[in-house]
Amino acid sequence: MTTATVGAPGSPRRYLHSLWLLSARDLRVRYATSALGYLWSVLDPLVMSAIYWFVFTQIFQRTVGHEPYIVFLITALLPWVWFNAAVSDFTRAFNKDARLVRSTAIPRSIWVNRIVLSKGVEFLCSLPVLALFVIVAQFTTTPVEIGWGLLFFPLAVILQAVLLVGLGLLVAPLCVIWTDLERTTKLILRALFYASPVIYGVSDLPGFFETLAAFNPLSGIFALYRVGFFPEEWDPWVIGVGAVMSFGFLALGMLTFRRLERPLLKEL
Repeated sequence: MTTATVGAPGSPRRYLHSLWLLSARDLRVRYATSALGYLWSVLDPLVMSAIYWFVFTQIFQRTVGHEPYIVFLITALLPWVWFNAAVSDFTRAFNKDARLVRSTAIPRSIWVNRIVLSKGVEFLCSLPVLALFVIVAQFTTTPVEIGWGLLFFPLAVILQAVLLVGLGLLVAPLCVIWTDLERTTKLILRALFYASPVIYGVSDLPGFFETLAAFNPLSGIFALYRVGFFPEEWDPWVIGVGAVMSFGFLALGMLTFRRLERPLLKEL
């Protein structure tokens, strides 16, 4: 996992150990107080997929995406849930554990990275749902073509983690200093869902909007998730821009966090 050890003592081993302990704590707290436990990791994307599948296949004549559409949806909805949940939690990353943030000696970037890791584990735990739909699709009239592109799936996970760490180091301290940004971030996430190729593909967009969509790093990341099942999604330009922007956000986040760490502690 990409980390930003901003101005703090301690070895990388100690950092990683602390990161895992905090992430494991988050997962235990989340599931210990829930009757359904693990099922919550899959219910949200399943319900969303069912709604969009019904709307675009049973009510309206769909002109976007590829068949089987339910697999096309889930390959982007699962990572979107990871992205949305992580960015939402970034807005409260420091305020939620303000006392620990002030008192611990480990790098304070860990409060961002633990969210990326814990939500990432939940994402990985939801992948059996994708596998199930892929298997079921093999017995329909439109089976999934599992190809070489599946090798890029781990790369998509790494790029998304890099993007999230960068966004977390940017969003988390800014939300402490300017509290209105928490609500603003939620509004941006709602708009970003429809501005990202979740229910459609980048190639489904007309001219100018297809070019514009390439500068949304999620476009390239989602393409990498999908290319193993839908070879038509392979677009080196979109994927390349997504990778560059993901690392660009990481660099920007590290720089911003380094400059805002002291003002952040004063606000806490």
